[in-house]
Amino acid sequence: MPRIIIFLFILSSSMLAQISPGDLSRAHQSLEGMSNCTKCHELGKHLQNSRCLDCHSEIANLINQGRGYHSSENVKGKNCWSCHNDHHGRDFNVIRFDPKTFNHALAKYDLVGKHAKLECEKCHNNSLIRQKLSKKSSGTYLGLSRNCADCHNDPHQKTLGDKCSSCHNNDNFKPAGNFNHNSSEFKLTGAHTTVQCIKCHTVETKNGKQFQKFKGINFISCTNCHKDIHSGKFGVNCLQCHTNNSFKEFKKSEFNHSKTGFQLIGAHVNLDCKKCHGASFKLKLKHDECNDCHKDYHEGEFITNGASKHCDDCHNNNSFVPSDFTLEKHNLAKFKIEGTHLAVPCKNCHMTDAKWKFINSRTKCVDCHSNFHGKEIIEKYLPSAKCQSCHKISQWNEVSFDHSKTEFILLGKHSNILCSVCHTPKGKTSKSEMVFASLVNDCLTCHNDVHYGQFREPKSNYCVRCHDFDSWKPVKFNHANADFVLTGGHEKVSCVKCHKQVSENNSVFIKYKLGPVKCATCHS
Repeated sequence: MPRIIIFLFILSSSMLAQISPGDLSRAHQSLEGMSNCTKCHELGKHLQNSRCLDCHSEIANLINQGRGYHSSENVKGKNCWSCHNDHHGRDFNVIRFDPKTFNHALAKYDLVGKHAKLECEKCHNNSLIRQKLSKKSSGTYLGLSRNCADCHNDPHQKTLGDKCSSCHNNDNFKPAGNFNHNSSEFKLTGAHTTVQCIKCHTVETKNGKQFQKFKGINFISCTNCHKDIHSGKFGVNCLQCHTNNSFKEFKKSEFNHSKTGFQLIGAHVNLDCKKCHGASFKLKLKHDECNDCHKDYHEGEFITNGASKHCDDCHNNNSFVPSDFTLEKHNLAKFKIEGTHLAVPCKNCHMTDAKWKFINSRTKCVDCHSNFHGKEIIEKYLPSAKCQSCHKISQWNEVSFDHSKTEFILLGKHSNILCSVCHTPKGKTSKSEMVFASLVNDCLTCHNDVHYGQFREPKSNYCVRCHDFDSWKPVKFNHANADFVLTGGHEKVSCVKCHKQVSENNSVFIKYKLGPVKCATCHS
């Protein structure tokens, strides 16, 4: 009998060594003993995943839902024991997991935005996980819900559903980056696109908490949000006249102003309505005369017998300037515009002391132009102060004067000489210094006396006895009229034989006045 007991003891010890290679980890120690082996192992077969998942139902549920790390491509199809084997002693770590290096995308929940910056414990903590696991345990990362409201408070108090991602993203809760107002029943257009949300979606207190209302906003009419400054006079459809861009932007094309008795034309078309109607939008306005709205810029200059002339005689509705007072109209007035006056701006003549003047305006040359000739032009040549006696309106520098009307007729080369050559005193260049009335018509006024007084007489212009105006040569001189008549051989003698160059009084000239002539004077 003792031999049998010893044999069975030896046999049982040998079989136990073959069946159990080592102690189970602390997490599985309740499964120690031969009677518990079949809870995980099937005799004669490899360890089956189904046995693991029978116990670890939380992982089985995730795999069935296609969620979590164990349903990823990295794990799918593998045996549980290839990663989580046991029988290595009580202190053996069956789960070899480093949260700092774990790729969270393998759990089919990619961490993006602010989630990527959170510490694991912010989400994976017992206060959240134990609410979801059927098997309560600590130190696990499984069983965490993906619903936003399970981790975050719902400030909308379930009024907008539980799909937070339809409006919000992982970067910031505010503003709601994924929300598109155009997908709502009220599309934002015009100025509404720049209005702060709080202006329409007000904050109130609901269930003892602050609550911003997003659903149930009344927007059927503009007056739901905006005050009707017209007090209902024009109905509730504001868009008939106004646009969403601005209340001040008026749909003038939709409103026929001609029905009011005042047709909008020209600059009136684009005029801001309140310019005429005021902020209170007056409907009845006086508009028979331009002065009903516009200030009389001419300060009564065109008012005759208490009534003003029509502004449209000179102006139009497109613009106050330029004037419609045409050249044809101006030439019917007292002063006809021609020549260089055509290029002169109106204000040069009609503006005095920063004010426009038209009636009884200046008509004489001297009214606008200074007479820089002064007393050099006598009344005979300047009748009624009209400069046209000499000057042309087409060009001031173009002078046309009949010099034969004066006491000095222009003959020969004088007819081709510029006026300034004679009428500008020597050493002077300014036109204002030209002389006319004070100019002496003596030859020596302009020309030098090359004869140095030999022929000078009290009578003026004695030069013409020998010279004409075509050439300086003495073509009019006849030696037969001189004191010494050339006869015989004298007719062939060169002038310089008798009229030689002399030097007297520091002047060199040809001597023509020889005094009494005797034969012995030239012949020895």
